Amino acid sequence: MDSVAIDSNTTSNKNRASDSGPRRTRRVRMTGAERREQLLDIGRTLFAEKGFEGTSVEEIAAKAGVSKPVVYEHFGGKEGLYAVVVDREMRQLLDLVTGALTAGHPRELLEQAAFALLDYIESYTDGFRILVRDSPVAQSTGTFASLISDIATQVEDILGLEFKARGFDPKLAPLYAQALVGMVALTGQWWLDVRKPKKAEVAAHLVNLAWHGLDGLEPKPRLVGHRRS
Repeated sequence: MDSVAIDSNTTSNKNRASDSGPRRTRRVRMTGAERREQLLDIGRTLFAEKGFEGTSVEEIAAKAGVSKPVVYEHFGGKEGLYAVVVDREMRQLLDLVTGALTAGHPRELLEQAAFALLDYIESYTDGFRILVRDSPVAQSTGTFASLISDIATQVEDILGLEFKARGFDPKLAPLYAQALVGMVALTGQWWLDVRKPKKAEVAAHLVNLAWHGLDGLEPKPRLVGHRRS
């Protein structure tokens, strides 16, 4: 009996020692590519939540469980990380919009473009929040305005063909492309926060305004007010 008691006490003491002693968490080593992706994910979340100015390298490093030099090693600083995040999000949205333009009928193309942007807002909310802020990074493709311009360029040719078929000046297609895409994008910014009405209903109203506006388009629009220039 004494032997059993001693063994039981010894086991109990070992368990208590194990419970009370410091527990070491074994850090999982990442490859360079894995670490880069981790930093991009963390940076994306923080930039969406706090903006570029409100996010620090210290905070990014702390969230990743690394030292500041690791962030600098991969991206050269906060600006470099932000630039990569913005570039990825812009390519993601542009690919979604251009990939959606597959229909033959112009009205359905408008629907597809509207849905593509709203799908992006719904699925990549953090990315959209980053894009709608003007980027402080000096680059030619770093603002939401430049992204809208890129998307509008994709639909210029479609509008140009429609204008020509209807007897309108195809040289005005870029102007109308900017107007249509801008309308959808700004509505998307508003819908980002309110999320009402439902996505399909928002798309339907956008296309309703755009399509019936185009349907009743005047070849040579006139001003009815007192201003003429």
